[in-house]
Amino acid sequence: MTNTALSRLLTPIYAAGLTAYVAGLPIAGLASEDIADQYPQSELYSKPVEVIPHVFSAIGATAPPTYENAGHNNNLSFIVTNEGVVVINAGASDALAAALHAEIKAVTDQPVVLVINENGQGHAVLGNGYWRDQGVDILGHADAIAETQKNGDFILQRMQAYNKDRAGDSRMEHANLSFDDRYDLSLGGVDIQVLHLGPAHDPGDVQVWIPAWKIMIAGDIAFHERMLPIFPHTCTSCWIETWVEKLEPMAPTYVIPGHGHPTNLDQVRRYTLDYLNDLRSKIGVHIEDGGDLASAYYVDQQQWRGLDTFDELATKNAGRVFEEMEWE
Repeated sequence: MTNTALSRLLTPIYAAGLTAYVAGLPIAGLASEDIADQYPQSELYSKPVEVIPHVFSAIGATAPPTYENAGHNNNLSFIVTNEGVVVINAGASDALAAALHAEIKAVTDQPVVLVINENGQGHAVLGNGYWRDQGVDILGHADAIAETQKNGDFILQRMQAYNKDRAGDSRMEHANLSFDDRYDLSLGGVDIQVLHLGPAHDPGDVQVWIPAWKIMIAGDIAFHERMLPIFPHTCTSCWIETWVEKLEPMAPTYVIPGHGHPTNLDQVRRYTLDYLNDLRSKIGVHIEDGGDLASAYYVDQQQWRGLDTFDELATKNAGRVFEEMEWE
């Protein structure tokens, strides 16, 4: 039976299971930054799970990167076909990349043929060296490659600072393949689209879309169990525009976000698009009322307190949106 035929047979079963899984648990029951390492025999924070047939993800901690989670605080995913495996995210170190590779080998005899960096952040790219040493090509968006070329030493040093001996021999290795808007790949009868839908969380954010299976490995355009971070270079109005004009019309059934468990579009919309709109609305009122940056940090975000990393990010996000909006 081909991958496509098997998927058509099993996808309804997985859809029902995933829907029940998401609907049956409150957000706090799915993830917490206080949960200790779930897979202590591995460098990975958790063992990969099969989200739908042939698509697996090792779900990272929703906490910031630490020595205890070895920097595995994002999702490391892979797609299995009968002509090879595509990996999404190289991992935050060569040790994490090797651990993920061991899990792939336990699932399939097919070789890894491509690794995709979802952006230019350390947990997406610092395992590139391991994969290049295996002879695997690395694909990244042009803007993400520009980011690693500009700030690669700092990205590596920051990981080495928290990861200490667990950093191993990791090095900054840039993606050797690049694209601007879209990269199409057909492997084992599976059509995979690697997309840059537009500006969002970070330069060169990538979304991996499998139309036949209605699954999007969304990367950091989509958050739900942890608060999204807004960086000094993040354009929140652009993020909203990209979401509304590009992501929504695609209407994926399944979403693997950059962080947190697999879910659906409604859930990530609530904690990404709705959060951005809510924060921008409150900062807009604050600016209209003559408020300054110092008091902008304390606009009311209590409805989002249940998200992991709220304490680390809420006030920073408010300040950065103020700095963005005061010149709009």
